[in-house]
Amino acid sequence: MSPDIPSPAGRPQDDRQICDLLVVGSGAGGMSAAITARLAGLDVLMVEKTDRIGGTTALSGGGLWVPANPLARAAGVEDDIAAAQRYVESLAGNHVDPPLLEAFLAAGPDMVSFFHAHTDVRFVSATRFPDYHPDRPGAGVGRTLLTESFDSRELGEGRAMLREPLRQMTLGGMTLASGDELWHFLRASRSARSALYVARVMARYQLDKIRFGFGTRLTNGNALAARLLRTLLRLDVRIWRSAAVTELSIDATKREALVARDGGRPVRIVARRGIVLACGGFPHDEALQRRLFPHVLSGNRHASPAPAGNQGDGLRLGAAAGGQVRSDLVQAAAWVPVSIISEREKSVFPHLVDRQKPGIIAVDRSGRRFVNEAESYHAFVPAMVAATPSGEKVVAHLVCDHRAIRKYGLGYVKPWPLPIGPHLRSGYLKRGRTPEELAAVLGFDPRQFCETIDSFNGHAEIGQDPEFGRGGSAYNKFMGDPSHGPNPCLAPLRNPPYYAVRLEIGDLGTFAGLKVNADARVLDQLGRPIDGLYAVGNDMASVLGGSYPGAGSTLGPAMVFGFLAGRHLSA
Repeated sequence: MSPDIPSPAGRPQDDRQICDLLVVGSGAGGMSAAITARLAGLDVLMVEKTDRIGGTTALSGGGLWVPANPLARAAGVEDDIAAAQRYVESLAGNHVDPPLLEAFLAAGPDMVSFFHAHTDVRFVSATRFPDYHPDRPGAGVGRTLLTESFDSRELGEGRAMLREPLRQMTLGGMTLASGDELWHFLRASRSARSALYVARVMARYQLDKIRFGFGTRLTNGNALAARLLRTLLRLDVRIWRSAAVTELSIDATKREALVARDGGRPVRIVARRGIVLACGGFPHDEALQRRLFPHVLSGNRHASPAPAGNQGDGLRLGAAAGGQVRSDLVQAAAWVPVSIISEREKSVFPHLVDRQKPGIIAVDRSGRRFVNEAESYHAFVPAMVAATPSGEKVVAHLVCDHRAIRKYGLGYVKPWPLPIGPHLRSGYLKRGRTPEELAAVLGFDPRQFCETIDSFNGHAEIGQDPEFGRGGSAYNKFMGDPSHGPNPCLAPLRNPPYYAVRLEIGDLGTFAGLKVNADARVLDQLGRPIDGLYAVGNDMASVLGGSYPGAGSTLGPAMVFGFLAGRHLSA
């Protein structure tokens, strides 16, 4: 059956469709719920507002934070669910809903085993990856799972349905897998082994382009979305694209939705078992941003790399059906510093792995350092806000010397041998022959900026950062350059010219959302489950209380609660 056919063969198309489960949205959480329910024999219809399947998942790094997962255990990593709970509670305190957190931690290993046994999804254990706050009680390693690369030809005609990765995060359209592969590319000019690896990967990509007109190898979140989509197609799950849900009608006797396809006349969907909201949160909804993001309320803009269609549809539909929206969290979103590549095209680059590298520092509007640059992206943004005087725009700059930018790149600027000239001409990258000249370009006090660099350089030379302790934790060291010493995160800025990129506030996913119970059922204003209404992914309020304990803290809960929703619907 074609995934875009709206009804089973033999049933005439009309203004009313019937299914067991309606899934609204197509990220990892929605696809997880759809697959789990379909494998239990339910008739599932998935509707996606845009013309591409995969949601934010397809644009992401593809990591899932799942403590005590079976792949880590098989690799010899000792972990404990009770320890993971202590760790999350140390980060989020009383913002955590204990029964919800316990459900997530208990079901995580089961979800991994289930998807390995019954679907095309194949995870890989990142056994050396530490949690983001290794000094907190209960922190561990190996809790992050990555996704095996995937050959997009296995999707057949369904390949055209898949959302493409963020082009600004690719190398000429080619995605690089997180972890060891990225390091091979950064070390290609200094290691024969890495150079050979890079040559093989690039040769395959170029050969694919010649033979098929596109690269066939998908990695990271694009591979995860593709593997989930491959499973949906194999299971004959009905998928409608360019189909927006405009209204829900839910009570004790009915679960219905109005769906407008390609802007045409709405179709009424009757969902016998339930409706799952998985619309990706509200990273591009200005009204919800003003209500839930303090920096937007105070006049700062918000720039997210998430799909433009993620506009709070799930929250509005759920709230209109009586659902409770929860915003009392440590943070309202998974923050990330971003740089704007193109204002006209609204092209955004998330700074995930450059800040930690030797020879790169972050400075505030006055030209002073304000943070340990090697901490997580989620911790970096609140430090930006705290360093900004009240009433001023929240901005910062990443600064480096010529050696660092050629070795590691800086944001959208790729390392040698790719050119930096186009970025200078576009204005994305700023340059000065001396720190004083760069300070003048950026509008800093030259004396203050030079004092910052001189002070940093004197300590970095011997691998120390007495001001912020950069490179002092296992996570800092992991994200630095292991081949650089004595501190993998520190090197002085002494090789002119000097460069800078401007940072603003963005997110990798929103945390404020619909309050749910341990089965992902949406709760009403009195805390009672709304019969037949579920929310997963970024449409549900953060199970981690608005904290970000490790890589994959959005996708891990998304897939687990999609699994729990599908299992409850099938019971």
